[in-house]
Amino acid sequence: MLFIDRFEAGRRLAAKLAHLRGRQAVVLALPRGGVPVGYEIARALDAPLDLVLVRKIGAPGQAELAIGAVAEGAPPEMVAEGRLIAALAVPADYLEAAQSRALDEIRRRRAVYLRGRARAPLRGRVAILVDDGIATGATMLAALRAVRRQGPQRLVLAVPVAAPESLRRLGREADETVCLQTPLEFASVGQFYHAFPQLSDREVTDLLDRAAGFGGGPVPEVAP
Repeated sequence: MLFIDRFEAGRRLAAKLAHLRGRQAVVLALPRGGVPVGYEIARALDAPLDLVLVRKIGAPGQAELAIGAVAEGAPPEMVAEGRLIAALAVPADYLEAAQSRALDEIRRRRAVYLRGRARAPLRGRVAILVDDGIATGATMLAALRAVRRQGPQRLVLAVPVAAPESLRRLGREADETVCLQTPLEFASVGQFYHAFPQLSDREVTDLLDRAAGFGGGPVPEVAP
């Protein structure tokens, strides 16, 4: 299965989540790529759209190889791939510096994306955590744990495509998992999309603004 783009993937995924309409759901997207997917789900369910800010920590000299991740929170949620860190002999000072940079970027994105926007409360509600796909799963693991700490009544993981082993691991952290496909040959998330452009910060904020009225969701307090 190939998706035309992230919006089309979101519409397909929304059809599998229709049972959650009217269940006080909140859609939580991982920026940037998860936001178009989450937008379509939030629109279909008439649910608020919000973000979970999380950053991957890449290996030394291999930025795309995730050795951990950091998600926003008080305190932040840290995930480390211990076996991979040991196999690569990653120094402790590298990890400390990488985590610091990740938190700096999370703070920057919070200021750019949210701009004083009221956050959707999660306690006692159905939290639907969304991305455009899952490869290694480190960032999603950090996001799931950060959301769980906020006390949702039910935590749902929803993605169009995922590597099978990663989805099995992440499924243990969620109450429900919805995934359209789990191909055995998985090189990257982008291989399953005809169009897979990098989103800009402005595209993220535009989608959040367009979704502001969904489900009585968060409304910007500062004009765009």
